[in-house]
Amino acid sequence: MTMEKKIAVVTDSNSGITQSQAKEMGIYVLPMPFMINEETFFEDITLTQEQFYERLAENADVITSQPSPEEVMKLWDELLKTHDEIVHIPMSSGLSGSCQSARMLSENYEGRVQVVNNQRISVTQRQSALDALVLIERGLDAAAIREFLEEDKFNSSIYIMLDTLYYLKKGGRITPAAAALGTILRLKPVLQIQGEKLDAFAKARTATQGKMIMINAIRSDMEKRFGGVSADKIWLQIAYTHDREAAEQFKTQVLEAFPGFDVHMDPLSLSIACHIGPGSLALACSKKI
Repeated sequence: MTMEKKIAVVTDSNSGITQSQAKEMGIYVLPMPFMINEETFFEDITLTQEQFYERLAENADVITSQPSPEEVMKLWDELLKTHDEIVHIPMSSGLSGSCQSARMLSENYEGRVQVVNNQRISVTQRQSALDALVLIERGLDAAAIREFLEEDKFNSSIYIMLDTLYYLKKGGRITPAAAALGTILRLKPVLQIQGEKLDAFAKARTATQGKMIMINAIRSDMEKRFGGVSADKIWLQIAYTHDREAAEQFKTQVLEAFPGFDVHMDPLSLSIACHIGPGSLALACSKKI
């Protein structure tokens, strides 16, 4: 009888999994680096959520980076002393280069490191890491887990309502003209992450309308893409930037719209927050494996 392989699950701090949660869950989390006024910080290690938003409010120059090849390989090498294989789940390849880099680095590991390109981010990326743990329990090896998660990539959906277009404009993610228009009309844009990139989805005139747009969009995805509105089939998630109180209120509204569901709630990772700013709310769902 073959011995079952010992497999480690690695993701990055974009998943919203904190270092302390990672220890409890048995997952390894690479901290995402930031340059703030040209000084390097690491999410959840040398930079807290609070400190980050303070710096953002001071109009500091905040730039996201990706983990260095040295950091990535150091973690892999360490884990491979005690594990046979690694399943590595970086943030969406459409939003960062860290997936491509990890893929290239993994070529030196003779198949022992499998890098998953399943274009997830935040709460849906976290769910992928949890799914990987379940698949290990089911006896799959790292390559089979990577294949499973990549086939499953479009079985999730995220909608994000922004409080301001200022940060998207600052980061050059939208045209200044579009941002100016949004500001004049005081719009609350709703964006979606569907596979590779962040796209415009709808323009809400008020936060109340924006929340309804997100709830209806998730309901429609459940009905049309994920086999129906059922807590047995679907994970429901909320993410937010900085304003936990607003997120708690939104959670109450989401639970009224989707009775019987559990809702997992996390702060959005800082790598996304620096592009969209504080006061954002997101609603997401992932199909259960």
